[in-house]
Amino acid sequence: MNGILPIVAADAQASPPLPDAQGWLTLGPLAEVFGDRACRSLKLGGVQVGLFLVDGEVYAIDDICSHGNARLSEGEIDGFEVECPLHAGLFDIRSGKALSAPLTRDVRSHEIRLEEGVLYLRLVAA
Repeated sequence: MNGILPIVAADAQASPPLPDAQGWLTLGPLAEVFGDRACRSLKLGGVQVGLFLVDGEVYAIDDICSHGNARLSEGEIDGFEVECPLHAGLFDIRSGKALSAPLTRDVRSHEIRLEEGVLYLRLVAA
């Protein structure tokens, strides 16, 4: 794969990519990361991350709902909102902000960079 480390799916047992000196993880070419999907769940550095592709832009938030144990990447996406598949509360995928009940806590938003078609992610500390 031309030196690009493979993405580790959320349920895979392989080792995740290692960050560079600035903390950026190379996820790979955008088309390979998403394929024909609008979202993807990854486990990176012990953090479950949901990647969302909306209108050609990529956003990354913690993938586990702050209200309980549900993957946001399995929820319905409407514009910049994702609905928790378990609780039906809404999060803004751009910021991780909780938008409706029963949600009371936001989830973290992580940094994304796209260079020459390659997607990079930097996890934000808790």
